[in-house]
Amino acid sequence: MREHRYQSRVGKLDRFAKQTFAEEAVRVTGSAAAWQEAPEVRLDRVQADGYLRVLRPDGLTPLAAPWPEARGHEETLVELKMPGDHVDVVELKRALLRRQAREVERVEERVPPWMGEEPLWLIAPHVPSWLHGVRALERFAPGCYRIGPSPFQFLWIAANELPLRDELVPFLVARSGRALDEFARWVAPRREVEWVLSMLQYMLMSPWTQEELKRRFARSDDPEIEARRQGILRTLLADSPEVKEELIEEGQQEGRLTEARAALRTVLARRGLTLGPALEAQIDACVDMPTLHRWLEQAVTAAGAEEALT
Repeated sequence: MREHRYQSRVGKLDRFAKQTFAEEAVRVTGSAAAWQEAPEVRLDRVQADGYLRVLRPDGLTPLAAPWPEARGHEETLVELKMPGDHVDVVELKRALLRRQAREVERVEERVPPWMGEEPLWLIAPHVPSWLHGVRALERFAPGCYRIGPSPFQFLWIAANELPLRDELVPFLVARSGRALDEFARWVAPRREVEWVLSMLQYMLMSPWTQEELKRRFARSDDPEIEARRQGILRTLLADSPEVKEELIEEGQQEGRLTEARAALRTVLARRGLTLGPALEAQIDACVDMPTLHRWLEQAVTAAGAEEALT
């Protein structure tokens, strides 16, 4: 069951990353480039993640690297490696195979045949250490490396090293660890609440960063915003039935605690035993049901409120 949940989450994270790249590429480049879903190639396990189609090369010039590197090409094959994905030599070879397969497709699509070389951009959280031993890496911008020797443009984009810039969000979603936490806190106020909630659901950031961001989604006095927030939360809960069950159980437990605290206060009040601020806070802070039941029994005969709550 745990393995199934992990695979499901990884699949959703993969779709989230692709959707983000598709939406952000158009937005941050001013429609100078666009993402296109890759059709399945007629070979076993060689379907690429997608292609970056260059529609207006001049629109990429003012953007942060690696965007300007796509200007000299009609299309670039993009491989997204999210945290937890393999970035070993086998996966590198498969990425190169997928690039070659796409290049063959492009040659076959045209008459006369296309004579170019299909570029490859591989986006991952970091550059694996083994790659330095088998390839020559040239760092030309923060987080951007040319991989050689290669007859075609081959870039490795290390998301953890990229600067936090709006036009780089499609690449930054591949961050991991502390770099992911930093990105999540930075990007949250810059995107719509729906996107941020999806990020919280799928991306493997630290628990304390998740809690910090979730606090930003407190209830709103605006009915329209509150209705939208609740709709999003209902959708997320429908996709995570185990979380929904946990929340229901927590709600029922909190209800029982509230009833026990109210019964305790009622007995103390009827006996004329006054609760000071410190004792009121002590009752509110108690989340142990047996303790509340013990206090209730003691309140029936205790000489004072302090004695009842010992």
